[in-house]
Amino acid sequence: MNTSLLSHGFWLLWLMASPLQAEPKPLRVPADHATLQSAIDAAVPGQTVWVAAGTYHESIRMREGVNLRSEGDDTAGKLGLLRAESTVIDGGGKPGPGVEMAPQATLDGFTITGFGHYDEDVWKHDNETQGSEQSHEHIGQPGAPGISARTTCTVRNNIVHHIGYTGIAITGAPDQKVAPVIAHNVCYRNMSGGIGSMAGSTAIIEANHCFENLHAGIGCDAASPIIRNNDCHDNIRAGIGISEGSSPNVAGNRCFHNRRAGIGIRTGAETRPVVDNNECRDNAMAGIGVEEGARPTLRNNRILNNKLVAIGVVGGSEAVIQGNELSRESGMPPMIAVLGGSRATITGNTIRGGGIAAILVKGRAEVSGNHFIRNSPTAKPPVNQAVWVHDGGRVELGENTIEGWKKEVTAAQGAELVRKP
Repeated sequence: MNTSLLSHGFWLLWLMASPLQAEPKPLRVPADHATLQSAIDAAVPGQTVWVAAGTYHESIRMREGVNLRSEGDDTAGKLGLLRAESTVIDGGGKPGPGVEMAPQATLDGFTITGFGHYDEDVWKHDNETQGSEQSHEHIGQPGAPGISARTTCTVRNNIVHHIGYTGIAITGAPDQKVAPVIAHNVCYRNMSGGIGSMAGSTAIIEANHCFENLHAGIGCDAASPIIRNNDCHDNIRAGIGISEGSSPNVAGNRCFHNRRAGIGIRTGAETRPVVDNNECRDNAMAGIGVEEGARPTLRNNRILNNKLVAIGVVGGSEAVIQGNELSRESGMPPMIAVLGGSRATITGNTIRGGGIAAILVKGRAEVSGNHFIRNSPTAKPPVNQAVWVHDGGRVELGENTIEGWKKEVTAAQGAELVRKP
C-alpha cells in the first residue's frame, strides 16, 4: 500500500473540510454602528473600523489591535489630509482625553478638538509676553490631552487643535515600554504643547506640523524619543523643548518663528540630547538655547537669523558645538554666548556675522577649527574681535580661520587665554 498517497489524501480531505480563516470584516460608522465607541467595542484585534465624514460628539477608548480610520484617500486638504479635515471628533468643551489609545491600536485621519478648556485670552496674553510669565512646573504636568498614548500604538494623519492641554500626550508607564509612532499629525492652538513626550516614553515623533501652541511645539519631559523631520513654528515657547533629564535624538527638524528659542534645552546634567542637522531660523530669541546645567551635543545644524544669539549656553551648562553653520545678517548680540559658569567645546563651525563678537565667553570654552566671517567689516569698534573673553572667562584657543574681523581675540583683564598649537 502506498502510505504516501494515503497521507496526501488525508491532508487534502482535512483541508477541504476545514473552514478558511477569513480576515475580519471591516466595520463602518454610521452604516453598521451609530457611534465610534460601539464600533470599537464590537471590533476584534486586526479589524478596521471605517468612519464616514461627519462630526462625532463623543470621547473614545480604543481597544487592543483595532484600527480606527476615516474613509477616503490621502488627498491633501488645507492643513492635513482632506479626510482628516472632514471627519471630526468634537468634545464640545467636555474634559478629555478625546481619544485614549490602546496597545497596537491605530488612529488614522481625524480632527480632534474641543476637549478641555481652550482660553483664547490666555493664549493671546502669553503670545504677547513670549511666555515669560509661564511657570515651568506646568510644563509636563498631568492633564487631559486630545489624544492620550500611554502604550505602544500608532497615531497618524490627525489634526489636533483647541485642546485644554497638550494635543497629543505620550506618557510612559512603570515596567512597560511605551514607544508609539506619532507621525504626520497637525497640532495647533493647544493650551500646552502640540506633542508632549513624558515619563520615560520613547516614541518616534516624525513629520508632524506643530504651531501656535501655548508651550512648545514638541516637548520632552523626562523622556527620550526620536524627534525627526518635524516643522515647529510660531509656538509661544520653543519650537522643540527638552527638559528634566530627557535625552532625545533630535534630527532634521525645522524650527522657525517661535516666540522664544527654536530649540530650548534645560534642567540638569542628565538632560543630554543629541541635536543634529536641524534648521533653526528667525526665532525671537536664540536659535538653540541651553540653560540650567543641561549637557547637549549640537552638531551640523543650520542656525540662521535668530534675533538674539544663534547658540546660548548659560546657567552652568555644558555643550559640544560642532560643525554647525551659524549666520545672522545684523544685530549686536554675539553668535555664540557661553556665560554664567558654563562650558563649551566649539569646533569646526562656520560663523557668519556677529555683533559685539562672534563668540562671547564668560565661562570656559575650547575654540578651534572654526571659520569666522564678519558680514559688516565697516562696523565701528568695539565690534572688532571674533572671540571676546570677559573677566573671569577662560578660552583655550586653537587654530581658526578669520575673515573680516580686525582681531582674532580680545581678553579682558581678569580673563585667561591659552593658545593651543
